[in-house]
Amino acid sequence: MHELLQGKKLLITGGARGLGRDFARAACLAGAEVVMADILAEQVRQEAEKLAAEGYRALGLGLDLANPESIDACVKQAADWLGGLDGLVNCGAIATGIGGVDMTELDIEVWDRVMTVNVRGTWLISRAAVPYLKGSAAGKIVNIASDTALWGAPKLMAYVASKGAVISMTRSMARELGEFNICVNVICPGLTLVEATEYVPRARHDQYVDGRALSRPQLPEDVNGAVLYLLSDLSSFVTGQTLPVNGGFVFN
Repeated sequence: MHELLQGKKLLITGGARGLGRDFARAACLAGAEVVMADILAEQVRQEAEKLAAEGYRALGLGLDLANPESIDACVKQAADWLGGLDGLVNCGAIATGIGGVDMTELDIEVWDRVMTVNVRGTWLISRAAVPYLKGSAAGKIVNIASDTALWGAPKLMAYVASKGAVISMTRSMARELGEFNICVNVICPGLTLVEATEYVPRARHDQYVDGRALSRPQLPEDVNGAVLYLLSDLSSFVTGQTLPVNGGFVFN
């Protein structure tokens, strides 16, 4: 575990809190050097400073996934600071405050904002990272989608559609980048107990727990192993795959 990602140079978006923050810590524990990026710029810098204070090599950068210039600048700064790039984890996304309304009541502005960040942002930051990943012996992109896109969660259409797009994009990216020995895969976590899901009604949390083969709440650390595996050399012949990590709420 402590050497699984030894020397790997990683950029992880959505690193200020929740899953992204947990991925960054797990990657550091596994030996990686990590840049954490988030629109919550001050918060992500503080989280990176905590890791650095523990002896890990970590840096926090501001990132606006709705802004192409911010994306390009973040990737360049990350690659310059790291001295290259071996892996990208696309965890940054809009998830809070966009659910609970019927598709007939969904605002066009909300739809457009979610698609801009969750879909276009994932594409643009991956595009910006590719030139650096080509310089790695085994580049990795790990996209974070959601199992809501696999079972069609109601009253969450913009988010579900965006994560479904990320799953499809992953397959296309894997086809295009395979010739450069870059593996691209997507993880679909279930409803996880993080800050972004605090607004989710109790009934939805209970629905997940009751419907899982492993009947308990999902924690951020439940997803770490899958992320580390897909970033590591152990998955060097795995690409274009969709991996639900949800305790068996959805089987794939």
